[in-house]
Amino acid sequence: MSERSKLIWRCRRGMKELDVLLLAYLERHYDGASAAERQAFHHLLELQDPQLYAYLIGREIPTDEVVRRVVECIRAGLQP
Repeated sequence: MSERSKLIWRCRRGMKELDVLLLAYLERHYDGASAAERQAFHHLLELQDPQLYAYLIGREIPTDEVVRRVVECIRAGLQP
């Protein structure tokens, strides 16, 4: 299984909303992201759905600056 396929699989969550947001980031931004941002995305994929959802809807703010940037990029995909 390729790295890309593994990431797609890991973006599949228990919540459809998370699936859509994570897959959109993977398709639009991951390839152009810095190594630190890619690592931050991997970190986000390790989180439990409730914590990840809290970050992505803005209920909580990540303390790590790079993780916060990636979350903001993902959230920007919510804008119409």
